[in-house]
Amino acid sequence: MSVEYYVRLERGNAKGVSEAVLEGISRALQLDDAERTHLYDLVRTANEGEHPRRRRGATRPQQIRPGLQQLIDAMTDVPVFIQNGRLDILAANKLGYAVFSELYVQPQRPANFGRFVFLDPRADAFYRDWDDAAYATVALLRAEAGRSPHDRILSDLIGELSTRSEPFRTLWASHDVREHRTGIKLITHPIVGDLDLHFEAMDLSAERGLQLIAYSAPPGSHTLDALKLLASWSVTSDAAGQRQAAPTDS
Repeated sequence: MSVEYYVRLERGNAKGVSEAVLEGISRALQLDDAERTHLYDLVRTANEGEHPRRRRGATRPQQIRPGLQQLIDAMTDVPVFIQNGRLDILAANKLGYAVFSELYVQPQRPANFGRFVFLDPRADAFYRDWDDAAYATVALLRAEAGRSPHDRILSDLIGELSTRSEPFRTLWASHDVREHRTGIKLITHPIVGDLDLHFEAMDLSAERGLQLIAYSAPPGSHTLDALKLLASWSVTSDAAGQRQAAPTDS
């Protein structure tokens, strides 16, 4: 690869770049899976500019099929929710709503992790490591922006967060990307206190762009006991009443 060719890539001119070149760049920069996928997404977007008819249409509101809601409702012992790439919570089971009840204090629907982390003062107390939560949130949104460059709702969300949150602007400028597959979420729930939640995120093959995220805790742990208490609380409180029968994008 010539120096002139590399300089062209650095300047954002990626039209017509071959897969062999992209693989070479990935190896040279030691990109992880998320970064490699993001690179390919950016090149795909650049090539779409040559073929406007290939661009995706207007963003459509997302709704969850009744069968999916029935499935997660049957998972009564673990918190579960379904989110899209914009980090909107589109559906949850009762325990999922109870665990993330702080996201539903604000009236805007669907509840969105980006807005909560950067615009809601409750987020600082909810996340025991707010800096990590903020970094992960921006990295996930950055990856989605590469996958869905013509998503108007996503662009509006990024514009809103950039305008209203200096920490978001700073992190967005770092251009980091991340996948959301597995890990531990450390939160402090206003009812049951600290929770160390292990999560697994699974792409829904029949629902493009959606992930089912389930949380669990080791047997005998404080978190497991707290989840049982929270499940009982959700039955007798209005937490479950915050469910939206058919969340719509706004």
